[in-house]
Amino acid sequence: MRLKNTALLLLLAIQTIVAQKEGYWDKDRATTKEITVPARDRIVIKTDDLPTGTTEIVFRITLLDQNQQMAGSLVSVLKAIPDPTGISQGSAGAVFILSKISGDDTCKYAIFSKTEWASQYKESGTTADACFVQDTPVSKDAKRLSIDKSTCLKANTTNLWFGFESKNWIMNQKIILEVVPWVDTKLSKGWTIDNRKMIIEQCKTSNMAQKMTNSDDFCVCVLDKIQAQYPFQEFQKLLPMERSKAFKDFGASCFGETSVSDATYFELRKQASQLAKQNKHGEAIDKLTTIINDGRATALDYNAIGTSYLLTKQYEKAIKFLKAGEKLDDAELLLKLNLAHAYLLNDSYKLAKPIYKKYESQNVTDSLSWVQKTKQDFELFQQIGIQNDDFERILKMMQQ
Repeated sequence: MRLKNTALLLLLAIQTIVAQKEGYWDKDRATTKEITVPARDRIVIKTDDLPTGTTEIVFRITLLDQNQQMAGSLVSVLKAIPDPTGISQGSAGAVFILSKISGDDTCKYAIFSKTEWASQYKESGTTADACFVQDTPVSKDAKRLSIDKSTCLKANTTNLWFGFESKNWIMNQKIILEVVPWVDTKLSKGWTIDNRKMIIEQCKTSNMAQKMTNSDDFCVCVLDKIQAQYPFQEFQKLLPMERSKAFKDFGASCFGETSVSDATYFELRKQASQLAKQNKHGEAIDKLTTIINDGRATALDYNAIGTSYLLTKQYEKAIKFLKAGEKLDDAELLLKLNLAHAYLLNDSYKLAKPIYKKYESQNVTDSLSWVQKTKQDFELFQQIGIQNDDFERILKMMQQ
């Protein structure tokens, strides 16, 4: 039984650690103000500037009698709580952060996210635009407000306004207001949702991203690297050429680290093949040139671009790329056959003949012979208007 209890406690501890948010209570930018509210009056207090990345706040309000002092600050209490979720895990958390002492006086209060709404409250007492209202008079209170559950906080919120209404019709009231922000570590660098979206959109316009049919994963990788190295404001202050270099360097890193590159080149090959079948050889050559220039071409890529150059009567270029492909795979017979075609069509019969003869007894694929493929290619050349007196001569030579 004891072992079971120990295991359960260990499991709960692990879950708590995993669930903890990455951030910190910013005690240096906490608001602590002692306010005197005149009898039967209202007053509005603006918090100190909330730090960039604030996603939650905890505030405590305590009304004190004359000469009373706080027993302990809210900041010191929050040191025992690792993240804001610990405050809401039970009623004990709410009681724990309440002031240990308070006076007999009570007050109502409301919280506003804009100064004009707070001013209206001070003048007329209206709380229609308040993001939080405590309409029952209290002598002390403590609450947690989070960006995902309260309209008081948004990604760009820098201040809140607390409005107090005294319920003492005779004496002034002494109120202690404490507000402590929780700062999300990642957002503290200024990387709001809108800012992240902006970087991703910029990434999608880059040359590398435009090679891809879907650049989402690639651009998220670039964004992660930029966030890791720069706060948003610092990145925005870079010179245009410095930002461009950052995109280029991080893009090159992401292109190599992820599966994006393989998928991109697969898609380029697929597009080139489809374009070639539609006789759009110029566009197919552009796709294959991208792969070659990026240093990711295979022997079959060189064969494909050589074929397109052959079919557009660019024989010297065909020879250049087919010979480059030979260096990658000297056993690829489809490439060898195209090289023989290129020599023949470029009036180099003496260079073409030994290649045709050397491989005449072999297959270029598992089911297609060298001779059959040669016949098919010669027929295709003639269909598109490429004529050569040596076609029949080559075929007769291989049949001997």
